[in-house]
Amino acid sequence: MTKKVVEIQSGAGKKVRGRPFEPGNKLGRGRPKGSPNKKKPGQDLLDEYAPHLVRKCIAEAMQGDRSALRLCMERISPARRGACIRMNLPPIKTAEDVNKAAEKVTQAIRRGEITPAEGDTMMNILESRSRVIERVQWESRLEAMEVRLAAAGLLRAA
Repeated sequence: MTKKVVEIQSGAGKKVRGRPFEPGNKLGRGRPKGSPNKKKPGQDLLDEYAPHLVRKCIAEAMQGDRSALRLCMERISPARRGACIRMNLPPIKTAEDVNKAAEKVTQAIRRGEITPAEGDTMMNILESRSRVIERVQWESRLEAMEVRLAAAGLLRAA
């Protein structure tokens, strides 16, 4: 296989190296899907002793080793990630709708239907939606103003 190197003379008399390969893979289809990555050094040894190490960790946990117990419990019951928050909110198309939805979230927190942390998440989502609505309304108002100014002959084309 021969590398194709293109050399171009620049104005200063220096040689500039071009691209050695043409774009695209012309020799094969690449790595097959599902093929394993290269193993790291020592991975075979770790794989061989994994069942023994797990048993030893469990035995240590059963004898009261706190770090082994913590390690086992983290594997049995991992830390909970954010769960879905189920709430019936009205369709949100205007700033008034955002206000109504925020009131429903506040009432749900007060009644204990959702946690304050979940309520905070919902309020952040509503705040983001409010900013989007605000931008859309701002753009439509700006476009309408530009049309009126152009019709009155007060707007110059850029």
